[in-house]
Amino acid sequence: MPHTIAVAGKGGVGKTTFCGLLAEYLSHNKRGPILVVDADANSNLGEVLGVPVETSLGEIREEIERSALDNDTPLPAGMTKQDYLNFRFADALAEEDDFDLLVMGRTQGKGCYCFVNGLLQTQLAKISNNYEYIIVDNEAGMEHISRGILPKVDTLLLVSDCSRRGVQAAARIRDLAMELKLNPGRTGLIVNRAPNGVLSEGTAAEVARLDLPLVGVLPQDELIYEYDCDGKPIVSLPKDAAVREAFAKVIAALGL
Repeated sequence: MPHTIAVAGKGGVGKTTFCGLLAEYLSHNKRGPILVVDADANSNLGEVLGVPVETSLGEIREEIERSALDNDTPLPAGMTKQDYLNFRFADALAEEDDFDLLVMGRTQGKGCYCFVNGLLQTQLAKISNNYEYIIVDNEAGMEHISRGILPKVDTLLLVSDCSRRGVQAAARIRDLAMELKLNPGRTGLIVNRAPNGVLSEGTAAEVARLDLPLVGVLPQDELIYEYDCDGKPIVSLPKDAAVREAFAKVIAALGL
């Protein structure tokens, strides 16, 4: 069974950047094969990893729906929606040397995400045993945890910025995971974008009050902002980047 790492937190706290660095670390240290799942409807993990994404599960869903409504472009003869999905799934799985990337994507029309969530759940169940590690970049909030998209979570990493509200959001996700009896083997808090890599007294006190197990603190690194603006993959940050030294300490604390 693969070791599944779910990364969650409120929007804009750096979950995707963390997932990219984590995937890079596991790949570099030959902990694979690794599956990286971009389960955020606003998908950009491919950009962080420098991996071109041909299509997503959401786009395949839209393609199937259009085929059902458009007589000019029907599904191939004799194929059900499920058959066509299985046929097209290989296009949604970007295969790199050290890891594979599966992108959920978003729906374009008025339909809900239920079908896409179902696709993600089904495909994960089919392929998960091919991997040693699965890293899941969840969308902002608690959507995938509350819907049970992940059948098993070994490590739940809660990413927050250095604000009290971010820490409080992380605590709510921790509490929801407990209510749902997700039972991760380990739950840890990672505080991101802290000035000089140091928590303020107020935020540190909130972490303690909420009884969140603090794994580590990552500093605000202007290089990440510059790389993002220039369209450079975050995983190509130089080895002496400030965030990398702090990230190595987080990895050591997690024992990965």
